[in-house]
Amino acid sequence: MRKNLGAKPLLMPQPVLIIATYDENGKPNAMNAAWGGQCGANEIMIELGSHLTTDNIAKTKAFTVSIANSEKIVACDYVGVVSGKDAADKMEKAGFTVTKSEFVNAPVINELPMCLECELKEVLPGGKYIGEIKNVSLDESVFTDGAPDLAKIDPVVVDPIGHGYYKLGEKVADAFKAGFALK
Repeated sequence: MRKNLGAKPLLMPQPVLIIATYDENGKPNAMNAAWGGQCGANEIMIELGSHLTTDNIAKTKAFTVSIANSEKIVACDYVGVVSGKDAADKMEKAGFTVTKSEFVNAPVINELPMCLECELKEVLPGGKYIGEIKNVSLDESVFTDGAPDLAKIDPVVVDPIGHGYYKLGEKVADAFKAGFALK
């Protein structure tokens, strides 16, 4: 038997996304967001509301999206619970350093191994930001045999109901191959 819960944010897993921007003076800022994901081969959509980050996106038309990992989860949570409007040293306190993206006017957080470098394409009603992915960069340390290794990227997901962060588990099957067993 099923229990009806009504409309709840239970589509899982929800990746923990770290959105980074520059202000008009080139100062980096980052925030933690969970309401987003890739919605095409080269597009991402994130619901952001009103933040210093969204002010910066409006000015620069660019942002990066890094994937939180378990090693840096305290810093990733910190940039979500503290506003850059209130903490001028937010990035330093988080222990984040940045390198300017070669593809968009936004910072790449050096301490997070995977980054989508995006140009603002559109803002939809409700604060839904559509970004065109111009590049995906990965730290060389997360490759195995020349390919990105999910275990080394170590992405963290959030449980929006229980308010917990979780590491992804083990591989259970080969995608787009396991179903052939039923053919």
